[in-house]
Amino acid sequence: MKCLPAQAILALITVLGAAAALAQPFPARTVRIVVPFPPGGGVDIVGRILGQRLTEPYGQQVIVDNRAGAAGVIGTEIAARAAPDGHTWLLGTMGNLAVNRHLYPKMAVDPQRDLAPVTEVVAVHFVMVAHPSLPAKNVKELIALARARPGEITFSSSGAGGAPHLAGELFNSMAQVKLTHVPYKGSGPSFIDLLAGQVSLTSDSMVQALPYIRGGKLKAIAVLGPNRSPQLPDVPTVAESGLPGYELTNWFGLAVPSGTPRELVARINADVVKVLQQKDVRDRLVEMGTDVIGNSPQEFGAFIASESAKWARVIREANIRAE
Repeated sequence: MKCLPAQAILALITVLGAAAALAQPFPARTVRIVVPFPPGGGVDIVGRILGQRLTEPYGQQVIVDNRAGAAGVIGTEIAARAAPDGHTWLLGTMGNLAVNRHLYPKMAVDPQRDLAPVTEVVAVHFVMVAHPSLPAKNVKELIALARARPGEITFSSSGAGGAPHLAGELFNSMAQVKLTHVPYKGSGPSFIDLLAGQVSLTSDSMVQALPYIRGGKLKAIAVLGPNRSPQLPDVPTVAESGLPGYELTNWFGLAVPSGTPRELVARINADVVKVLQQKDVRDRLVEMGTDVIGNSPQEFGAFIASESAKWARVIREANIRAE
């Protein structure tokens, strides 16, 4: 009897797994949302909001499974390799869904090949925040300080290749300065050291930063999007305060393993979008500094592809490297 090649066996297993998924009610057990970062960051917070709201209608627990490490690569690989039966989701970001493939060419999985898009959950406003000890109150003062002290001012990030890292390197490139990158294993640890004054500043989601700004523990230097934020109306954008053309908006989105039946992807999409349309959920997410999206799998897939192409160009032109 002729043996099947390994690829054919894997394809057969995927098909049989998908058929089994369609044959049973969904969900049949606990659903886990893999968050590829530690607890306490913006992705984790949004994931827990979704999990709490879906647990009751599903009649099953919907839990967040934090799998941090390697700038989101570890959690992404875990989700991509899970059974394609709808019970494992990935809540990813611009970094690990669209950018990492250009920084880590030897990744074991390709998010655009090995994950199926479900929906973009939120677009996330970013803000540059500094420890109160940094003697700069705005972008112009920061640029002047960085030019006077090249390499001495540090900025933290959630990890190499994530949006906070890209934000800092894009600032370095456009302002022609040298801020020194200090990567962490997520936004939570990044903010711990920023609050302690171990690093000077970071650019991260308002989901994470707003409580510290409002509490006076961090000072807002500028918002990174094209417009001022309703949550921080007195804080100018980077572009309007000394660096025209600068812009970065992060996003969080859901994906499932490739091979998940299209009918199941559509079901999960409809369930998540329904939660996002609930007024109290929308209000909470907007107050945290996000725009609620909830688009179709096809729209999200096209968006990931366009973001991947955009940041591949930025990474190449700015010579951004993963440490």
